[in-house]
Amino acid sequence: MRLIQYLDQNQVHVALVEDAQTVRPITIEGGTYALAKAAIAAGESLEQAIKSRLGDTQVDYQALIDEQRLLPPLTHPDPAHCLVTGTGLTHLGSADTRSAMHAKTQVAEEELTDSMRMFKLGVEGGKPSDSTEGSQPEWFYKGDGDCIVAPEAELPSPAFAQDAGEEPELAGLYIVADDGTPWRIGYAVGNEFSDHVTERFNYLWLAHSKLRACSIGPELLIGELPAHLEGTSRIVRDGQTLWEKPFLTGEANMAHSLANLEYHHFKYPGFRRPGDVHVHFFGTATLSFADQIQTRDGDRFEITLNDFGRPLRNTLRMPTNHEYETTAINAL
Repeated sequence: MRLIQYLDQNQVHVALVEDAQTVRPITIEGGTYALAKAAIAAGESLEQAIKSRLGDTQVDYQALIDEQRLLPPLTHPDPAHCLVTGTGLTHLGSADTRSAMHAKTQVAEEELTDSMRMFKLGVEGGKPSDSTEGSQPEWFYKGDGDCIVAPEAELPSPAFAQDAGEEPELAGLYIVADDGTPWRIGYAVGNEFSDHVTERFNYLWLAHSKLRACSIGPELLIGELPAHLEGTSRIVRDGQTLWEKPFLTGEANMAHSLANLEYHHFKYPGFRRPGDVHVHFFGTATLSFADQIQTRDGDRFEITLNDFGRPLRNTLRMPTNHEYETTAINAL
């Protein structure tokens, strides 16, 4: 079961995806956020909440795309109450990509890069077999809900960026209930979008490299997540495929379990604030940057993941020189 969100007369609507051409609106005001809160309050599953509110009308899916009315599949009415974060070095192939950016891997423990040490911790303890705490992953912050752009929308890169590269990922979408309990609403395809040149210069600049826009959707997968997921990441330039590569995700291809990544995020009380939305990226092992691809204004990122319906597509917008402005700081 998959959901989308879209705008109709400036109102947020949520709909069930029936097939590649048709969606069926769900009768509730406030989109996915309101639907999930209603399900939590009623003590019912999201599937039950959908079925009891499913409308009789149908909407043309392609028309929503053509008219650019798609939204991210989960949004908060106040973007400041949506926290966008992620974890890195979580996939079994991610260490090779990261290490190639930073330094060559050495056999001796004392000569391992920090990235390889972090990856090794995940491989050795990221999937605890019981209820014990697993290894802590790398964690980063991207921004609040304003950093998420809708599917099919332009993905802006700031003037100070040194790179504008895609990161095809699986994202978990959550709502914190009134009692402070986090609830996973579902999963979505994500383009985590980062500045890999800044990160490569020094891994301590990773935090800077992640403060960028991102995109998720268009569809929200509800229910059990397949352990093995296969997808394709593609860059289209001037109507032609510039770069394309398959990628793997899902727990079968990860060093960490999703439960372990979720635990280490929500263990902090500040991330269990009632009513908040969380979008958390679970990492990737596939980057065009690792293949020396330099993106340009107008390039289109296309990320497809089996079981998630339509692809996530965004066009890169690079700033012109005159758009670079410093921020004036005033003293009181």
